[in-house]
Amino acid sequence: MSEVVVATPRKGKFNKNAARRVRAAGKIPAVLYGSGQEPVAVEVEPKQISRILFSESGHNTIFDVQVHGQSTAKAMIVDWQREPIKDQLIHIDMKRIALDKMLRVKVRVKLLGVPVGVKTEGGILDQVLREVEIECLPVDIPSHIDVDVSGLGMHQVLRVNGLPHSEKIKYLSAEDATVAHVVSIKEEVAPTPEGEAAAAALPEGEAAAPAEPEVAKKGKTAEAEPAAAAKKPEAKK
Repeated sequence: MSEVVVATPRKGKFNKNAARRVRAAGKIPAVLYGSGQEPVAVEVEPKQISRILFSESGHNTIFDVQVHGQSTAKAMIVDWQREPIKDQLIHIDMKRIALDKMLRVKVRVKLLGVPVGVKTEGGILDQVLREVEIECLPVDIPSHIDVDVSGLGMHQVLRVNGLPHSEKIKYLSAEDATVAHVVSIKEEVAPTPEGEAAAAALPEGEAAAPAEPEVAKKGKTAEAEPAAAAKKPEAKK
């Protein structure tokens, strides 16, 4: 059963003070637009909007919106704002949609399985692209795109063109964009002339100890501080 959002038209001026009063009353200020109709400033219940955003399909959820004096319409949440400290919704944009027209939406990519490059080769799985943009009819919007990465070896890459395809959806993200890859957790240290000379000076059969990588330190070192403190600016002539 589709979620039904009851939207109450707002009256008076639509400024920051009016929006604060709406939030103080326990509602969320919102705007409903699209389908060739005039935008309508409304207020909605926070619980209903949170239930939609935290559902399996999230912001791609299609729901019914009821505005007093207007016929019920299908809609989606296309934008929302949160208060950064309390993480509360403070505004949303809802767009009317037609079920027979193609939509462009972003869908989450869900990786399944443990890559062989992680299991047996000591790598780590790095997901670069967590959402992809697709085009499809509203009823064909997937809640997420599942892809099995268990066959991914060390340094192998999963790209957009390797995601599951179907006739119902069209990928708009670049086909060669990296979705995920398995990378090494060890960094190889490039040989230096000094290191090669030191290795040549070792007795035959004795291996050189691995060099420790230099660590860049932020700020001044303890040895540099006294010297810096002792140095005074020259007086201007």
